[in-house]
Amino acid sequence: MTEPKAEPGRLDSADLWSLVHAERAALAADLTNLAADQWTTPSMCTELTVREVLAHLTAAASLNPVRWMLGVIRCRFDFDRQVAMRLAEQMGRDPDETLDRFRRVITSTTKPPLPVLAMLGEQIVHGEDIRRPLGIRHPYPIDTVTLVAEHYAGSDLTVLAKGRIEGLRLVANDGPFTTGSGPLVSGSTLALTMAMTGRTAYHEELTGDGVTLLLGRGAMG
Repeated sequence: MTEPKAEPGRLDSADLWSLVHAERAALAADLTNLAADQWTTPSMCTELTVREVLAHLTAAASLNPVRWMLGVIRCRFDFDRQVAMRLAEQMGRDPDETLDRFRRVITSTTKPPLPVLAMLGEQIVHGEDIRRPLGIRHPYPIDTVTLVAEHYAGSDLTVLAKGRIEGLRLVANDGPFTTGSGPLVSGSTLALTMAMTGRTAYHEELTGDGVTLLLGRGAMG
């Protein structure tokens, strides 16, 4: 799949969806030959296995705004309960079915009431939640990850990120991403993105006077 050049502020919805679809396809390929016991590996997403995170991604690609709102109402506005309910719907009987369900939504443009860029962020962050515990390394295009980093640096919409980096200066050492002012946190764009979203497993890839402060905010939400 040919990806558009991901220049911040210059991509339309169709271009962004192409990036989402490319990342979904790459994740499906990475998980094709997992052993049965690998599917129960704890992910970096709190209390979920890698299989459950994959089902969560499938659910996100299967919910339009109407179904999302009906689920919220059914769960009495308990958003965590809604996430758990939709995840369970996509688990299937076994890991093969979980992966097959994900493959079916690779090219989906269905989404909850979120910007497409937020869907790209979810795909990359949760993709890493799955890959890193399994020892899988994926070469994310730097332009794509920069888009996601800039999105999280300016938003607390789906996860506390903007608030987590308040008072800090983040500078990527592999691309153009930079934001904020204050004590420095430097690292790869991917490591900065994951740290912004509360994943502390990337601490060894970060340097600067602000690292300890940022990692200490990992439990903020």
